[in-house]
Amino acid sequence: MKTTTQTYDLIVIGGGPSGMMAAGRAAELGARVLLLEKNKHLGEKLKITGGGRCNITNAEFNVRTFLENFPQSKEFLFSPFSKFSAKDTFVFFEEKGLPLVVEARKRAFPASQKAFDVFLTMEKYIRAHRVKVEKNARVSSLKKKDGKIVSVKLSDGKEYSARYFALATGGTAAPETGSTGDGFKILSKLGHIIAKPNPNIVPLKTSAKWVHDLSGTTLSFMTVRFKQNGKTKIKKTGKILFTHFGVSGPLILNSSYEVRKLLKEGPVEASIDLFPDTEENDLDRRVQNLFDKNKNKKLKNMFSELLPKALAETIVGLPELELSQRTINSITREERKKLVKKMKDLTFPITGTLGFDKAIIADGGVILEEVDLKNMTSKLYPNLYLLGDTLSINRPSGGFSLQMCWTTGFVAGTDAGEKVTALLRG
Repeated sequence: MKTTTQTYDLIVIGGGPSGMMAAGRAAELGARVLLLEKNKHLGEKLKITGGGRCNITNAEFNVRTFLENFPQSKEFLFSPFSKFSAKDTFVFFEEKGLPLVVEARKRAFPASQKAFDVFLTMEKYIRAHRVKVEKNARVSSLKKKDGKIVSVKLSDGKEYSARYFALATGGTAAPETGSTGDGFKILSKLGHIIAKPNPNIVPLKTSAKWVHDLSGTTLSFMTVRFKQNGKTKIKKTGKILFTHFGVSGPLILNSSYEVRKLLKEGPVEASIDLFPDTEENDLDRRVQNLFDKNKNKKLKNMFSELLPKALAETIVGLPELELSQRTINSITREERKKLVKKMKDLTFPITGTLGFDKAIIADGGVILEEVDLKNMTSKLYPNLYLLGDTLSINRPSGGFSLQMCWTTGFVAGTDAGEKVTALLRG
């Protein structure tokens, strides 16, 4: 099937959150919209995001404060986020019957705690406004003429034309959901500069076997310092998860972008303070009191009163301490102080990050200097909208990625819909 006449007002490529938002919003304003999705189903990544709970946004309603989480991009992003903010996301979903709840660090989730409910809300939105959806539609190229995009060609030979086009093909994180960087290749052929993608919010690797052996152990409210050449370069407090390859958890994931940059300059060492709210002398007194009550016991059998059992056994068994089989009354003052110091400075090397397949977010994409952020259009092709992860925007976890999708999709959909309405009136 090949169409050479004007069939649609807007063609959206990519059926993820930003694509569905753009398609639904433009159709709501009266545009004839075609949504092309290369997978068998829409919203594959959306359905599993946030461990299946969907961290839908971050409930920071002050736009400038919200954008402090986008340090490299905040000066570009005020315009779109002032048009559709986190507060607008709350209104949008709650008006559609999906109440949201706010948890620690202002992370917002659907009250049902089900990512699938977010998907169903978006699917209902596009259906209500009669967006035409074509699945298993793999785009091979965009055709250009006289500085505009004129049609989209699929791998099966179909070709569709439209007044406006929106690219919402995602980035390179979680490729099993379809995010394989297809959009970057298309945009590069069109002449856009693409910042090289890297795994961004991603777990870290270590060669320390004792870390691997603690796989599954979680620590809350620990402070981690990432050091280089003996100097602390990054310091964060939060939750850590030990894994069979290294460390993960919110604290680690939100440090990975900076750690990856440090690794390019040389070796990096992580240091965990297991008692960040306790001074070393106070911790020593606490340990001493524990020792006084358990003088005839083996250290490994009573140290779990201070720490999770697996971690306690690991620490006392470290080669630099070798206290695992020792009884309390045989431990010297110097050995006790060395143990306390280890709990305040538990170190291990960082050897790298995991790959795109384990990344929650990958950076890279079209550089923002080539995008008109007032309406999300390409500065090279004014009838092409660039959405979500097609843009080179670094950000932390905590709802910021999905808010970027809702914002860019809504702003683009509104602009396309209003332009179509103006054309029909004029």
